[in-house]
Amino acid sequence: MQTSKNVSTTIEDSVIHSDPEIVSGTPVFKGTRVMVKNLFDYLAAGDNLEEFLDAFPSVSREQAVKALDMAKEALESCAYESASR
Repeated sequence: MQTSKNVSTTIEDSVIHSDPEIVSGTPVFKGTRVMVKNLFDYLAAGDNLEEFLDAFPSVSREQAVKALDMAKEALESCAYESASR
């Protein structure tokens, strides 16, 4: 199981980027100004991945799926750490 430190390292080398000069440092999909939060907002509103991708064509399917996988890993890591306490 990954630790939160490993998840942070993964984020740095991933499809997600944060730079104070881009959307005030809010995490965005690398190479875009599309906030990662938008993906989760779409899904929470009941929209599917296709609808998100249609609304934000600068984000690739691979980027969106990788971001979801990273979120899943981070949640699993947090749950694992909580259970081991």
